[in-house]
Amino acid sequence: MNRKLKLNGIKKIRKVQTHVHEFEGSTKLAEQGADRHNHRFAGVTGQVIPFGKSHVHEIDLTHTDFFNHFHNLKKIRTGPAIPVGNGKHVHFVTGMTTLNDGHRHNFNFATLIQKPLV
Repeated sequence: MNRKLKLNGIKKIRKVQTHVHEFEGSTKLAEQGADRHNHRFAGVTGQVIPFGKSHVHEIDLTHTDFFNHFHNLKKIRTGPAIPVGNGKHVHFVTGMTTLNDGHRHNFNFATLIQKPLV
């Protein structure tokens, strides 16, 4: 989110910190036979991106775990907030990894709640 701030007659845009979510997950299996495998990943989403009456987050993960190769989760957007009680929410995420070693992996997972200790 951006807020306009006026200093000395000059308008400046100041970014306001909102919240992020931790996430962890595993990809679906890919390939066949002895090469059949999946990958694990974990990270933190980007800040809030307003979306209708809700918001989403962007995930830009550089590497999954290593199984003779890596995959990335690039420019993935979460779904809108899903309330879970006590003012907390999670987001559902579905997508596909980058292509590497001749294949991609599908994935789906839910983020953890925002601000778990607050």
